[in-house]
Amino acid sequence: MPKPEGTKELNLRNLLSVSMDGPAVNWKFMDLLQLEHGEQFGGIQLQVVGSCGIHTLHNSFKGGFEVWHVEKVLRSLHCLFNNAPARREDFTSATLSSTFPLSFCGHRWLENVPAAERAIEIWPSIEKFVDQVSTKKVKNPGNASFDTLSEARKDPLICAKLHFFVFIARVFQPFLEKYQKDAPMMPFLWNDLEDLIRSLLKRFIKRDALPSSPYKLVRLDVTDQKLWLGTKDVDIGMGAAAVIKGLSGAKGRVSELGVLQFKKECQNALSKICKKALDKCPLKYATVHNMMCLDPRKMYSSPDECLQKLKRLIEKFVLDKQLTGGISSGDVISQQFEKALSNEAKSLEFANFQPSVSRVDTFLSQNLSSYTDLWNFCKKLLLLSHGQAEVERGFSINKEVETCNMSEETVVIQRLICDQVKVCGGVTKVPLTKELISYCASARSRYRAHLEEEKKKRETEENSKKRKYVEEDLKELKQKKKSIREICISLENDADRMAEQAESSGGSKMATLITESNSLRRRAKDKHKELIELDAEIENKIVELTKLS
Repeated sequence: MPKPEGTKELNLRNLLSVSMDGPAVNWKFMDLLQLEHGEQFGGIQLQVVGSCGIHTLHNSFKGGFEVWHVEKVLRSLHCLFNNAPARREDFTSATLSSTFPLSFCGHRWLENVPAAERAIEIWPSIEKFVDQVSTKKVKNPGNASFDTLSEARKDPLICAKLHFFVFIARVFQPFLEKYQKDAPMMPFLWNDLEDLIRSLLKRFIKRDALPSSPYKLVRLDVTDQKLWLGTKDVDIGMGAAAVIKGLSGAKGRVSELGVLQFKKECQNALSKICKKALDKCPLKYATVHNMMCLDPRKMYSSPDECLQKLKRLIEKFVLDKQLTGGISSGDVISQQFEKALSNEAKSLEFANFQPSVSRVDTFLSQNLSSYTDLWNFCKKLLLLSHGQAEVERGFSINKEVETCNMSEETVVIQRLICDQVKVCGGVTKVPLTKELISYCASARSRYRAHLEEEKKKRETEENSKKRKYVEEDLKELKQKKKSIREICISLENDADRMAEQAESSGGSKMATLITESNSLRRRAKDKHKELIELDAEIENKIVELTKLS
């Protein structure tokens, strides 16, 4: 496989050192990983099912609400009173309320429903507090958070915006709760994502403009305003509608034009959310769509369709060289699947499957494990992850078990213990087996043995370092001895040459040459003394090196 231009310098190993904090970097990493994996394993390619669906929804939701700066208001609410006892006291005395804002999570926007609900609950008190500060009855906090709330106080629709924020976030919550788990959920991902996006589209797009086919739904241009409902018909939720109704009366602070403008902004927010979700979510991947064939309910209601989808998955695996045996193995797998679908007893079990009660991998194992090739292929499919919630949950667990000066091995052991306790269902449910009791009883002796081993290891490392230093010194001394010997030989040769010239000369020139010759001999004699000292040093270093070996 030819390498793309530039990958000679930016190979996979180099990219691993890059901070993986942006989608462009992540997808570049994925491309290079596929390239290197194919080169190392004879063209075998990894299965790609898109980025994490949960993260995609968080980012889509964030993109829709950035225009109102809702996050700035929610952050300011929390920052204004967090770790400020005097300000809390001023707020309580001015408003007679002891309810305070909750913190805002900037990287998981859909988790901020409680923070938005609390903001709605205390907003009348916040308005009263801001008014008290403006009349100088309460001390001005004098910070950016209070300035943000002062600006928000001037917006009569701020509560309506918060209600709309909560309303849309609650549409996402059932999906988040269902997919933030470790169980394999890929067989249900396509249908659940489709239902979620359809429920969002119905709130601002005409019913007759919604395509019935999921493939056309992914290609729907949600930014085309010709498909949008009339501004008055946009579903903004009962909470926001009630707030607007209270503000748009004869004595209200919002005109009819202002209400229409707000609904138009809500429509734009929904459009942005849906566009980003459709562009980034896994619905675009055929593997995700075809994974529906492992949904037991689908296997009962549409066996022929499931068989066709399984065949497409087999073709994809064969194309990517992920299926041992190639086409012949694929034929065996599809025949076994067809046989399993035609089994009436199993079909009844498929019909009664409930995802909320049992895991799909456990259920399929009970019903398909007798078909060896089919079940081995199903296990590969069920390994495909629906998201990275489990990985990030692991980061949170690591943070909880970490303490100061904890080594890497201790963190690993702590995680193993936590995972085992979780598998058992709690600390009180861990089985106290004979092996476990015996292992704990000998823990102290093994700890001492470990300390002795670590001590020996440190001593070995220190000796190794000392030996390295001695070897370097010895090498340097030998090099110095060689240089001095060469200087001695050169000095002696020059002295002999000048003495010979003095023999054939007379007068003052002869005296000068003899003087220079004697001077060179004295210098050579000094260098010989240095050589004797160097020989002694070298001998000492050799003895020291022998002791360290």
